[in-house]
Amino acid sequence: MFEINPGARRRTLLLAVSLAALSCAAPALGQPADEAGAPEKKVESKRPKVSDAKPTSPNATVNLLNLMVKRKLLSEDDAQALIKQAEDEAYVSRQASKDASSKADEAAKAATAAAAAANPPGTRHVTYVPEIVKRQLREDIKKEVMAKAEKENWASPGRYPEWAQRIRFYGDVRARYHGSFFPTGNDPNLTNFNAINTGSPYDVAFGNLANYPTYNTYQNRNQVRLRARLGMDADLTNGFAAGLRIATGETNSPVSTNQTLGGSGSNFSKYSIWLDRGFLKYQLPNQDVVAQVGRFDNPFWSPTDLVWYRELGFDGFAVQAKQEVVPNITAFGVIGAFPIFNTDFNAGITNASSETSKFPSHDKWMFGAQGGFAMRFDPVSEFRFGVAYYDFENVQGQASTPCVVIDRADGCSSDLSRPLFAQKGNTYWALRNLAPDIHNNFGQVLQYQYFGLVQKYRPMVASASLDLGEFHPFHIVLDGEFVWNSAFNRTLTVAGTGLKDIATVPGIALNNRAGTADGSFGPFNGGDIGWMARVTVGNKEIKHFADWNVHVGYKYLESDATLDAFADSDFGLGGTNLKGYFLGANVGLSDNVWASMRWLSANNIAGSPYAVDVLLVDLNAKF
Repeated sequence: MFEINPGARRRTLLLAVSLAALSCAAPALGQPADEAGAPEKKVESKRPKVSDAKPTSPNATVNLLNLMVKRKLLSEDDAQALIKQAEDEAYVSRQASKDASSKADEAAKAATAAAAAANPPGTRHVTYVPEIVKRQLREDIKKEVMAKAEKENWASPGRYPEWAQRIRFYGDVRARYHGSFFPTGNDPNLTNFNAINTGSPYDVAFGNLANYPTYNTYQNRNQVRLRARLGMDADLTNGFAAGLRIATGETNSPVSTNQTLGGSGSNFSKYSIWLDRGFLKYQLPNQDVVAQVGRFDNPFWSPTDLVWYRELGFDGFAVQAKQEVVPNITAFGVIGAFPIFNTDFNAGITNASSETSKFPSHDKWMFGAQGGFAMRFDPVSEFRFGVAYYDFENVQGQASTPCVVIDRADGCSSDLSRPLFAQKGNTYWALRNLAPDIHNNFGQVLQYQYFGLVQKYRPMVASASLDLGEFHPFHIVLDGEFVWNSAFNRTLTVAGTGLKDIATVPGIALNNRAGTADGSFGPFNGGDIGWMARVTVGNKEIKHFADWNVHVGYKYLESDATLDAFADSDFGLGGTNLKGYFLGANVGLSDNVWASMRWLSANNIAGSPYAVDVLLVDLNAKF
């Protein structure tokens, strides 16, 4: 049984009486027009029969509501809502009265104790609190308790306190089949510079030259992969917000959170979890300017993954702004500074005498700026255009001062200029100026070498997207991007005479050269531009069952148009120096569950022959 306060009781009874009155009047109101004036028929009165049925509830109001539902005077949902409201009001009222009485009793006891302490032993004192004071005290305490209940929502089952309502959790899970298929004719000796630069330096002495790390270019692979991410956004006060996200991943790669099932030790070993996002954000009250710091999503508008892979996170600081300049035309802009590499605090060099000295800092940064506009034709159609400029500082490899290396742990002055993450495609050259010495048999052995990027990178990117929603909810979307590395210098890519000479002499480009029959390298034939075009038809987002879209496109990205580290990791299995087509489809299986399939066919533009076809079949879910 529960209590209903007088207000709720009166409202419920008035509703019941009103509906009962309408029920009685309904037959007369519903009487056909041709019978309205008919003579009244005499109806034999019958003695009412008392029902033997037991009430379904000991509460008369609940029984009345149930009866109204039974006679279809009130829907069951409305009746349950009235009962629920009455229960909540009764609960709050009981709790408030209980707390008020408890606090009043405590106050009386405290007053009695204080009076007893102030009087000598043997004094008898009876505390008297006027009834009007008691009532006022109860009302004040009741108001305080009810205000607290409303703020913290403890009297409303299923609701969280106010502070918890400002936190939002989200996540997604993706299961993927990944098939990599190589045609015949690929170069089996495609150098894996990333494996060298992220590990111990490689000995390029003539006797060891055939054993350098390479990419798999001829053995097909089938993988089942998993991606799982869980994030939290917290709305703080006065325009501030914070966010965190964790994700799976085989390695600390910036462009992949995939985990191959059966990998990382196999035999059902557990997988690593990485901090994928972590940031603070401030948004002005007009919501047109947003500043954020930490690790966050790409702040630059990029409709394709020609330059930036879509899952890439940015470390640093960025400010985004937008403003409607004229009706239906909004200008936007982004600026930011992002550290790519920060010198280790104890980075140093150990020479042949085992004396230690420290490297100077060689921090690497990326500075970026973008401006553009969005023009809306109608509520469902839009054209967007933007131009961006990115400046990568200190990413070019530098030749070292002459150094002698007799152990893999020894370093040279320019080692920190090598990239510590790369995919493939950019042009490299040797960094260490290894001096002939008795310890290395005057250059015949112990030629431990690292490799750095030949070019500087200051890409300019033009992006455009046309969204035609004439057949909304189905859209036709045309996306395109063009990139040009404005710092590219072709004179740096001089011809080498052979792999040994290229690997031991700084300043000789090693990658993206045409091979010759005698094993030497011909002229460099890489480049500094790239472009991509894509058309998508169907629903813009896959949210519900039977939502769908299909797309097809073409990509052409020369070797040094941009840094290969941040480009698409799926097309051509990652990097630059690739061209080819791609197509795909998505279909909704349920709310927030969908399947997708993509086919990507890529070929090398320059250098050694290389081609690969990639099939991706995904099952996606988000929450």
